[in-house]
Amino acid sequence: MILAKVTGTIVATQKNENLKPYKILIIQPIDLKGNFIGRDMLALDMVDAGIGDTVIALQEGTSARQILGREDVPVHTLVVAVVDGIELINDGE
Repeated sequence: MILAKVTGTIVATQKNENLKPYKILIIQPIDLKGNFIGRDMLALDMVDAGIGDTVIALQEGTSARQILGREDVPVHTLVVAVVDGIELINDGE
């Protein structure tokens, strides 16, 4: 799983029939301080996330298809949670 920020959405007038029920988001990985650390990627939205939300994404095709309960959906990454907050605990530092 990765922590990411939603930076946009994809609008497609034509897409795979099996993807039609799902919103496609543009997400970018972030570190625990909120700094962007990776490249943009596309993910199916399972939790009604929006632009600016911090999310948890699952980036593994087989697991994504298991969550969807479908083997016919061509997917690699799913947004599975919207993060309400992050709390870090220091180890005596």
